[in-house]
Amino acid sequence: MTFYFTGIRSFPKLWKSNSYFGLSSSHSYLSLFLKDCYGIRNQEKCFSVKTMSAQNTKAMNLLIAKARCVRKLDESSNKQVSADSSHMFAAGAAKKRSQMNPSSKDPVLPPVENIIQLPTKPLNSEEWDKLKEEFKEKANFENWIILQMVKCHSSVDVAKSVLAWVAAKNSGIVGYDLLVKYLYLCVFHKQTSEIIDVYEIMKARYKRLESGAYTLLMRGLIYTDRWREALLLLEDLKKVMIPSKKNYDDCIQGALFHQDVNVAWNLYQELLSHDIVPMLETLKAFFDFGKDMKDDQYSNKLHNILLYLRNNQLYPGESFAHSIKTWFESIPGEQWKGQFTTIQQSGQCLGCGKTVESIHLSSEEYEFLKAKIMRDVIDGGDQYKKTTPQELKRFQNFVKYHPPFDVVIDGLNVAKMFPKARESQVGLPVCLLSFFARTLFLEQVRSLNFTCKN
Repeated sequence: MTFYFTGIRSFPKLWKSNSYFGLSSSHSYLSLFLKDCYGIRNQEKCFSVKTMSAQNTKAMNLLIAKARCVRKLDESSNKQVSADSSHMFAAGAAKKRSQMNPSSKDPVLPPVENIIQLPTKPLNSEEWDKLKEEFKEKANFENWIILQMVKCHSSVDVAKSVLAWVAAKNSGIVGYDLLVKYLYLCVFHKQTSEIIDVYEIMKARYKRLESGAYTLLMRGLIYTDRWREALLLLEDLKKVMIPSKKNYDDCIQGALFHQDVNVAWNLYQELLSHDIVPMLETLKAFFDFGKDMKDDQYSNKLHNILLYLRNNQLYPGESFAHSIKTWFESIPGEQWKGQFTTIQQSGQCLGCGKTVESIHLSSEEYEFLKAKIMRDVIDGGDQYKKTTPQELKRFQNFVKYHPPFDVVIDGLNVAKMFPKARESQVGLPVCLLSFFARTLFLEQVRSLNFTCKN
């Protein structure tokens, strides 16, 4: 905050004139008016300065010099402020004022948060009313308190007392958001009876639910006697969207839990038909279910899962690997023995001595892949959809007569990553990166090549 002294012509004279105030020379008080300069407002304030001693001339002269310097600076700033006062709302005026008075901003205090300790036991209506009175934003208390319970995984009984309190005030009606959050707690704590009660309420009141509620209901019903109704919810969800891999996982886990293998495999095939990569937990459930089972058809399907992992380079975690090992060792009539091992750099397994299949492509496989990408992706059957014959020919010649690149920067896709920026602004740094990589970086690292594809 910047201050300057007003109403006093001769500051040194007034400072030394102790008799003017009727005070002694050792303890004199000086009343001064200060003007607060913010650029857009003037406010006079009064305060008192206590002089330490008349003999301390060095400190007095230093204070006088500072006062003169501050006044000169403020007079110059006042001229600029008065010149710009007519353009207070002009473009850039706020920035100029902030630069002129950088210390004039009042400190912003952090917002006062609602600090209420969550109850550990169910409350009655009077107790909830009292707790709401302590809440700052009373209109959002119900949603706020149930959300905090969800975050802390509070007891279902406590959350149920919230719903009973809300229902008593609203003629027995509880809002959708509160029901979904309460349902989450019931699913988390595996309260089957409460899950079914919420399901009946939602089924009677709402014709359609949002995806989050469908997911919670399916997850809550799969381990109950009404698990097949989770399949009906899955069918309802299919009418508006493709279910997620977690939705399929819940239903497959429920079908296997209730010994309905055909439903589980049908859901698995449906999942793959949507080009959705299944969760590893889903695949693990099939191996766990097949333990000690002598069924050639089921074994063939598990072998297909292993091929799916191989072809898609999906690597099971330790728990899933244990399930695979256990299944092989449990097949009746077969003497499988599994063990965890280490693969050498050469690819040889230390357990069985065989060489693990390499993920590197052979020259024939590489040529096949290159031709397929050129034909199906770049050309696409209609060159004029993505390119032109002349442009495609230039690209083919570029690839043919240049060495293999370790890093390829696709300038167009990089530009599309930033929707709010102009493509030319994003593309220029990419081109510069390509230029400096070729001219400078390659001189130090000869084995690394860069290119920019626009």
